[in-house]
Order: sequence, then C-alpha cells, then structure tokens
Amino acid sequence: MAKRLALLLFVAALLAVVFALDLHTWLDFQRLQQSQAAFQARFEESPWLIAAAFFGIYLVVTTLSLPGAAVMTLAGGALFGLVLGTLLASFASSLGATCAFLVARYALRDPVQAHFQKKGGERLAAINRGLEREGAFYLFTLRLVPIFPFFLINLLMALSSIRARTFYWVSQLGMLPGTVVYVLAGTQLAQVDGPGDVLSPGLLASFVLLGLFPLFCKRLVTALERRKGQRAVIGNQQ
Repeated sequence: MAKRLALLLFVAALLAVVFALDLHTWLDFQRLQQSQAAFQARFEESPWLIAAAFFGIYLVVTTLSLPGAAVMTLAGGALFGLVLGTLLASFASSLGATCAFLVARYALRDPVQAHFQKKGGERLAAINRGLEREGAFYLFTLRLVPIFPFFLINLLMALSSIRARTFYWVSQLGMLPGTVVYVLAGTQLAQVDGPGDVLSPGLLASFVLLGLFPLFCKRLVTALERRKGQRAVIGNQQ
C-alpha cells in the first residue's frame, strides 16, 4: 500500500511540474526550432545543465505517456546533434518507459487491467501469448517494429510477468535503431530555414530513411525468427 501511494504521489508531482512550467506546450517541433538560436546560446554557456534539462523533460514526457516523444526525439537531433542527441533520447525514453511500466504495475494495475478486459482483452491476450511463445524476444520485436503504440506496450507489459530489469534492457536495445533514425532526421530538420530547404538532399534522405525503416525492421525480425527456428531444429536433431 505504501509503495502504491508513493508512486501515485510521484506521478502527481510530475503532472504538477508539467503544468506549472507549461512543459506540455513545448512538445511542438516548430516551436523548438524557432527557439533554436536562443537554445544554442544557452547550451554553449551551460552544456551539462541544458542537456540534463532536456533529459529530464524527455523522461517526464515518457513516464507520463504524454504525446510528444517523437517530437522530443527529433528535437534531440536538432538541438544536440546525432551522437549526444541519440544518447539523451535513448536513455531518457527507455528509463521513462520503465517508470511508466512500474507505475502501471504497482500503482495502477487493477484499473489498467479492468480497462483492457472491458474492451475484450484481445491486446492483453496477444501480449501474453507472445511472451509465452518467444519471451523477451517478443518485446524486442514490439519495440523494433511498433505494432502497438509506445505507451500501450508499457501498460500491457506491466500486466504480464516480465521482470522490470528485462523490460528495461530489451526496450533500450529494441528502441535504439528507431531513436537513431529519428535523431538523424532531426539533425536535418534543424537546417530548414525556408521552403527551398525542404528539397535538400539531406532532408529528403532522412525522410526516405524514416519511411524504409519499418520495412527494414520487419525483414530483420523475420530473419532473426528464421534463424531462431533453424537453431531449434538443429537442437532437436542433436
């Protein structure tokens, strides 16, 4: 009971911070882009402080399942570049997802479970079947090829038997390729100053990469499953 109350107070405090600082109004790429010059000046003065602030905001966004994680990832590339942007977005999104997972498991488990069962429980049943059949690899597949929305995976996984530690490292690994793609796209979007820049080779390449990425992930997962099946056959033969 104490753990549940502590988690609920934690969520309430995060919500209070979001609305007190109007953080939700910043989840717009155009607004972030317009503030880039001022941001760059502050970043040059206090790089660690600004990076920590971005990380904290991203962590709050994902913990509370607020819409805007994709915008934050793009902004990470626009504001920090590929390497630092990827590091900040990757760890903030994975830790935030794990926080949302823990809150749903220990503080909101009953209402969350009742909500999905009221809708028939098909998604919850599909998650449980997938975990029983493939274990952590199923979560890796969901993260790599987002069949379900980001926040929905966090909630549904909280109702399963998967360990929080496993949830974290699989999410960290599975979301990394997509994070890199979005951060890379953000580095190109940061250079758009007018309509003519929209047709720049770098920006077009980033959009092509965003479009092809899901297809690549599906083929990768298929290849991994095929290889896994071949190993299982060889193991049975031995």
